[in-house]
Amino acid sequence: MLTVRKGEWIEFAGVSAWCGQTLESFLKETWGAPKKWIHQLRMEKGVKVNGETVSWQTVLQKRDRLQLWLYKPEASDIEPEYQELDILWEDEHVFVINKKAGVDVHPTAPNETGTLANAVAFYLQSDGIFTKVRHVHRLDRDTSGAILFAKHALSAAMLDRLLEKRQIKRTYIALVHGIIKKTNGTIHAPIGRDRHHPTRRRVSKTGDDAITHYRVLETFANSQTSLVELTLDTGRTHQIRVHMSYIGHPLVGDVLYGGSGEFHRQALHAIKLSFPHPFTNEIITCIAPCTDGIFPSTLYQ
Repeated sequence: MLTVRKGEWIEFAGVSAWCGQTLESFLKETWGAPKKWIHQLRMEKGVKVNGETVSWQTVLQKRDRLQLWLYKPEASDIEPEYQELDILWEDEHVFVINKKAGVDVHPTAPNETGTLANAVAFYLQSDGIFTKVRHVHRLDRDTSGAILFAKHALSAAMLDRLLEKRQIKRTYIALVHGIIKKTNGTIHAPIGRDRHHPTRRRVSKTGDDAITHYRVLETFANSQTSLVELTLDTGRTHQIRVHMSYIGHPLVGDVLYGGSGEFHRQALHAIKLSFPHPFTNEIITCIAPCTDGIFPSTLYQ
């Protein structure tokens, strides 16, 4: 598949999957475009085939070129702000950033700056893209590592669907207190809010289903700590931090959940992100080095 950006439009060519399908069925069924997005695009004449506005029942042919108005300017309340970004992978539709610890993913109050979303807004606008900032998933303020962003509404919707189907794989590393005796295991315990604390979560029978898998990479007898790799089947707030504390191995530096305060943050890093590209189905895998010294950057290289 060939993808070419042309101003606010993106042109697709060489997509064998659309052969014999109508324009409407291809967008709805093959790409799974949201009905609301399709309706808006139809009203704004934001779809062309070979440079011409055509009927939505037009049958697409192998040599056709499909143009979509994907970079339509959108109003946003996020103030663009320059910050240096560590971009791990990028194309016209998605990009992956290695987030530093101590940075919120998005503002939590009007006119707030200093967040990753502010930096992404600046980065996109410097490239002539005035769409909204769309993060596909989140990381806690003090968790570093790979985070996925969509550049336009269609790729965001497609990635959201992949996330729901658990096809976006996130791998974390953490340093936890104690020597974990089982080399691997699964923690299946529901997580809900802690009514005694405004931000803390806890394992609760009435909470949301949460599943965390862990594998011990190394143990350190001198410091009585363990280095673990973790993957999630669900994405609850503070899930890894809650679950590791629940089994008696809180993260080093995570004072909210019983860890020591020897680090400036919880020792948690999203080291690997793997996902099928929403348009090509190619598996994209990104490795995010840890940049603040808590974990060696060469761990997974």
